[in-house]
Amino acid sequence: MSIDWWTLGLQAVNLLVLVWILARFLFRPVARILAERREAAAAVLADAEAARAAAEAARQEAEAETAALKARREALLAEAREAAGREAEALRAEARAGIGRERAEAEAQIARLRESGQEEAAGAAAALAADIARRLMGRLPDSARAAGFAAGLAEALADLPEATRAGLGVAAPLRIRAARALSEEERRDLRDRLAAVLERPVTLDVAEDPSLLAGLELEAPGAVVRNHLKADLGRIASELARHG
Repeated sequence: MSIDWWTLGLQAVNLLVLVWILARFLFRPVARILAERREAAAAVLADAEAARAAAEAARQEAEAETAALKARREALLAEAREAAGREAEALRAEARAGIGRERAEAEAQIARLRESGQEEAAGAAAALAADIARRLMGRLPDSARAAGFAAGLAEALADLPEATRAGLGVAAPLRIRAARALSEEERRDLRDRLAAVLERPVTLDVAEDPSLLAGLELEAPGAVVRNHLKADLGRIASELARHG
């Protein structure tokens, strides 16, 4: 067996030329393309991660702002309710003081009339005192004509016999008369207070009745619960007439 060194040498040269051609025109371009694609993919991933981080930061910031706004809203509502309660109580105290002054004046005049034997005039004085008190109540601002009366109505309802309370609001909504239209928050507060007294959920049928002057009245079969100034003035007038 003999080796043709010329043929072997030429084949080796051909192989080297082929490897050089492949390395120059195939391997290097392919490696460059792969490197460029890896860089592009890394850039896309980096942009996506940055966008995700920005979105997460924006979400957290929005949640924080929402929580802060909610807390601020609750604080403002609580402050407004407290201020409204203080104002209503001050107005009621002023109204009660005015009624007390009018009553004291009427009683003083009744005493004077009684001393002079003018019993008929004393009755007229009692009616006049009640009328003056009604006009005084008519000067209350609209906001004070219902605010703060829900608690008194619930207390009066709790004083009813248990047998009477057991049938209230079962077959039909509780009928409520109010001196002015109640806001949704006032309706909810009144419903919650009455439900707490009756120990069960209730629904309300609220009607506006300006003749009550200020306050609320609950009407039900066999029971009427009053917590309004019209009833108070009626009792004052009756008391003055009786003493007259």
